[in-house]
Amino acid sequence: MINKSIIKEVVLEQNDLFRKKGIYLERAISDAALKTKKIFIITGIRRCGKSTLLKQLAGSYKNFYYLNFEDERLLNFKSSDFNYLLEIFIELYGEQKVILFDEIQYINGWEKFVGRLFANGYKIFITGSSANLLSRELGTALTGRHLKTELYPFSFKEYLKYYHLDKNSLETTSGRAGLKKSFQEYLEYGGFPEVLASRNREELKQLYQDVLVKDLLVRFKIKDDKAFRELVLYLLSNIGAPISFNNLKKLLGFKSVSQVKNYIGYLEEAYLVFLLYKYDYSIGKQMINDRKVYGIDPGMIKAVSFRFSENSGRYLENLVFLELKRQEKEIYYHKDNGECDFIVRKGLKISEAIQVTEALNHNNSEREINGLVSALKKYNLKEGLILTNDTEEERRVGSFKIRIMPLWKWLLSR
Repeated sequence: MINKSIIKEVVLEQNDLFRKKGIYLERAISDAALKTKKIFIITGIRRCGKSTLLKQLAGSYKNFYYLNFEDERLLNFKSSDFNYLLEIFIELYGEQKVILFDEIQYINGWEKFVGRLFANGYKIFITGSSANLLSRELGTALTGRHLKTELYPFSFKEYLKYYHLDKNSLETTSGRAGLKKSFQEYLEYGGFPEVLASRNREELKQLYQDVLVKDLLVRFKIKDDKAFRELVLYLLSNIGAPISFNNLKKLLGFKSVSQVKNYIGYLEEAYLVFLLYKYDYSIGKQMINDRKVYGIDPGMIKAVSFRFSENSGRYLENLVFLELKRQEKEIYYHKDNGECDFIVRKGLKISEAIQVTEALNHNNSEREINGLVSALKKYNLKEGLILTNDTEEERRVGSFKIRIMPLWKWLLSR
């Protein structure tokens, strides 16, 4: 049990800061967040802007309660202290019906308290840096009573908006040159709001360490610190490459395949990496095929990985993956007679095929186009897309239409 005076102190300080703190950039959020009567959950990697979005949502209400549980003074906060917290809220701010909780996953049993608040008519907004942890808890105590969204670091379009740059300046030579320059800077710094504010890439390394320590090593009580760090570094240095749990076990000297699977599961839970599956009509085969791994942010990958300059096309590939994730697309990779980087499933059918490469030249043109055409044939599509660093044209390959366009331009069109 925590001292009640400590809770009161934290509430007062945090609420004062929360109300004064500015908003980096208003994020696009559906009206469902405000209109729904359900508990609204925002998840995503730490420092991607969840608290700022929470403040944005709070702006729609005249009065509310707020608390961020990632405060070291709340380390001894237990589920039994929630009643004290509610008493303090009412004592300080009177009876309100809107509550905002930041990083609530640190408190075991939080879902029971939130469920009780919901049953008593409160409008509740919650953030958390753990995907699966929240899912497990929501799937028990709060089944059917919540609406969840995932937040990512800024997209390229949001990056331009943050710096007040014109995304519609494609009609002039200087405008296109400016957008290309901004795109290269986005590849360098990524989309974490605080890093863009400071323009200090060292903060990316510190953020990476915070995720490793606070969200992974400590939370999951990982004892083999060195092996775990080597696994993370290997994955982030091999973005877009096929991986198998068994090969990783042998390569990095893990005791078992299950240990590798568990560790990668933790990384996914903290939103540091994502796995992409090879598409197969058989779910069983889909689960045993090699996966590909992608990272949460281009700037972070570049800041902490090694050997990445050897294949900068994979860097572009990661951006496409993230953009499709932001749009909540169901995505896979294709490999048959050729390989296609991304296919998009809509309902029961594959609706899009996308290939990504830094440039089309005499060394790779046949391979890239054949891989895309392989997917078009397999899934009965008439048109495919190749995204490059700077090429724009259209080709016909047999009966197939191949559109080729710069990745930065594609990102702005979404």
